[in-house]
Amino acid sequence: MTHLATFPRVRLGQFPTPLEPMPNLTRALGGPTLWVKRDDVVGPALGGNKTRKLEFLFGEAQARGAQAVATFGGLQSNFARQMVAGARALGLEPHCFYFAPRPKRWEGNLLLNHLMGAHLHFIPFGQSNSGVPTRTVEQAIRLVRWVVRLTPSGWGKRVYFMPVGGHTAIGCLGYVLAAQEIHEQLRAGNIARATIVTAAGTGGTLAGLLAGFQLLNSEHQVSGIDVGKLWRAFPDSIATLATEICALLGRPHTFRAADVPLIERTYVGQAYASATPAALEAFRVTARQEGVLLDPVYSAKAMAGLIDLIRHNRWRPDEQVVFLHTGGAPAIWAYAEALK
Repeated sequence: MTHLATFPRVRLGQFPTPLEPMPNLTRALGGPTLWVKRDDVVGPALGGNKTRKLEFLFGEAQARGAQAVATFGGLQSNFARQMVAGARALGLEPHCFYFAPRPKRWEGNLLLNHLMGAHLHFIPFGQSNSGVPTRTVEQAIRLVRWVVRLTPSGWGKRVYFMPVGGHTAIGCLGYVLAAQEIHEQLRAGNIARATIVTAAGTGGTLAGLLAGFQLLNSEHQVSGIDVGKLWRAFPDSIATLATEICALLGRPHTFRAADVPLIERTYVGQAYASATPAALEAFRVTARQEGVLLDPVYSAKAMAGLIDLIRHNRWRPDEQVVFLHTGGAPAIWAYAEALK
């Protein structure tokens, strides 16, 4: 994918990230051979998969002469934390918008953002707790762009806006590269066909992998597990983004919602930021079997889905499954009571 080299990119992490076997968890579950792709170990600021997206987003920000960067997300947003760290390393002023009341205590990712000196903006929107998404991810991004422009912060700087989770075709180029990286690692292990299981919060990681494996004509499959119940028409958004990525790289391919391998709403529980009993158990099982730490409400929900699918014979024992560990360790401390 030589065309990728034409896009501005800054280096924030060390690649490739490890692809490690999980023999103990494989034996405990009695299903397919399990692997873990360790995107949790790539920096900055305690790591996570968002580094891949941020390398291209910051590349574009620098190319546009940005002096400040802004994003939005949940209070425990891993993307926001890694964006703040990247901004500080590159000499840019970071702003984070949260559509929730200012919390009484700084915990987890929010505490780290505070310690790194990010400008934190809390704008309670009175969002519905019904668990029924009212906006698409694209509608939410447009709304926040409008709010950011109206914020009386006296910016006085050229601001580069990064949508929630880096949900842009430019950002998702990082996961096109990840697809190539996984493909090469599996080929080196003589694995011709595997399923890569990933959490889907905003859908950018899933879209990038879908586009990447399509461009590689790869036999590997992707399976996304919705961990947020956040967006209306979520598969349509992911399909549109994957289509945009292919067009951006000069290799047009149209994805439709039916092409998106997403398990929606099944493993989310009450809401995005709410830990489920199955996720907490998946956290414990993975930690005790492999010494691998997940985060309670994102990667642990995806692992809970993976474990449930294995128990329902989704894969044969002779198949290979790669769990994409997206990181999020700082959130563990925000959910200490639930984990107890």
